[in-house]
Amino acid sequence: MKVKQIALIVLVSAASAVLSVWGYEKISAKKGDQIGNFGTGVPANYAGFFDGKASSADVVDLTRAANTAVPAVVHIRTKIPARKQTNNVPSRRGNGNGMFDDLFDDLFGYGPNVVPEQRASGSGVLISEDGYIVTNNHVISDGGGGVASEVNVTLHNKKTYKAKLIGRDPNSDLAVLKIDGNKFPFLVYGNTANLQLGQWVMAVGYPLTLETTVTAGIISATGRTININRRQTAAGESPVESFIQTDAAVNQGNSGGALVNTNGELIGINSAILAPNGTYAGYSFAIPVNIVKKIVEDIVRFGDVQRGYLGISYYATDDMSEDQIKQLGIPTSTGGVYVSAVSEDGGAFGAGIRKGDVITKVNNVSVSSGLQMSAQLASFRPGDKIPVTYTRSGKEYNTQVELKKKAGTFADVAGVNLGSRLGAELVSLDKTASREYGIAGGVQVRKITQGGALSRTRMGEGFVITSVNGADIASVDDLTKALSQSKGSVRLEGIYPGYDGMYTYPLNLEQ
Repeated sequence: MKVKQIALIVLVSAASAVLSVWGYEKISAKKGDQIGNFGTGVPANYAGFFDGKASSADVVDLTRAANTAVPAVVHIRTKIPARKQTNNVPSRRGNGNGMFDDLFDDLFGYGPNVVPEQRASGSGVLISEDGYIVTNNHVISDGGGGVASEVNVTLHNKKTYKAKLIGRDPNSDLAVLKIDGNKFPFLVYGNTANLQLGQWVMAVGYPLTLETTVTAGIISATGRTININRRQTAAGESPVESFIQTDAAVNQGNSGGALVNTNGELIGINSAILAPNGTYAGYSFAIPVNIVKKIVEDIVRFGDVQRGYLGISYYATDDMSEDQIKQLGIPTSTGGVYVSAVSEDGGAFGAGIRKGDVITKVNNVSVSSGLQMSAQLASFRPGDKIPVTYTRSGKEYNTQVELKKKAGTFADVAGVNLGSRLGAELVSLDKTASREYGIAGGVQVRKITQGGALSRTRMGEGFVITSVNGADIASVDDLTKALSQSKGSVRLEGIYPGYDGMYTYPLNLEQ
């Protein structure tokens, strides 16, 4: 009897449990799936997250990416010769705001007379099988006028090569080197337009005193501006910053190294770290490869960086006080870049943009600072057309702006870049000066930086270059083209205003 009672109780209990589950599922089905803290359904930010699959995230395997990237990342050792200090300023880029730092040690502080010879090391990335290497500008220069006179590159296989500096761009903190040879391993370019927050990435380089080192992390932000490139940007030039921020561990020596995705594609060049106390604090910053590609191609093809300009003067709302924003009548809800003046021969004027307009988007990306705007323009050249969104009297407009060369002439832009390469300030003579000197034109050397290529000649400041290897030179543009097409030693000829006769100086382009 007891056995029957126990069996009956078990049967009733099981039936109740089954009915309870069945009833709950019926009720839930009528109300709909309710995932969330308060039964309000799936939040909009989870769209595409619940796809009916209950599996966990795919396991990330970085071994193939590491094996692909490591052979193409090189160790760079540089020697910057001693130079005279023209004034009592820091011998390198300065301390900025103390929060961010490039990946080199501060080797020297304030020096009253002479900056000693500097030896340092960094990293670089092979980007072609014939030996082109991209690295940071601050790897091969000290930011105070000194440029490496000797650059040695060691590959992962321990082979060492002498490298030639092809060109550099302080505005974006990039430089291009070349080693002789072929069949080098190299990294293919990825696409930083497709980056996602939380995406796994890997940093490869030669930090501290270590050999090839690989670290991994995730992308924690994109389009970061930290105002670090201003340290090495020439007066009147705009720094270019749109960093990829990651938590992949990097340290001094990682400068110029590779940031790669899980496919082994190059997506950035490691450039800076967050260092409030002088050491790595968990975040690093890389130059996006979409900017790298354009800068490198310009340097290799043209010998300098060709930048397109909107043709405006502006105030960034990020840098303005609330009173200034109210005074100018800028809508606080939109932000953007306030146009304070427009050049009538510039692209912006031709596209209908006028003083008082507020530019809110460039290339379909929101901008609220000059750095953000410069970053969007950095991937384009003069003649390219880009979409620009602006507001006027509370109404939004969209237009296409054809970018122009910098106000003045192309030689102004070329002069800054060629001057950086040769270590001098170069200026095309205007017609008035040319007539006064009795020549058809030329390039005047107004300032020579110790340690630069021209400082290794006997040339003096004020010299006017009128020919290269017998070919006439009338402008910085002519000089840029002539030197980009030459190898080894070239012969620079010209005059000193106020002195009789022609003077000749040999210039070794391989140093």
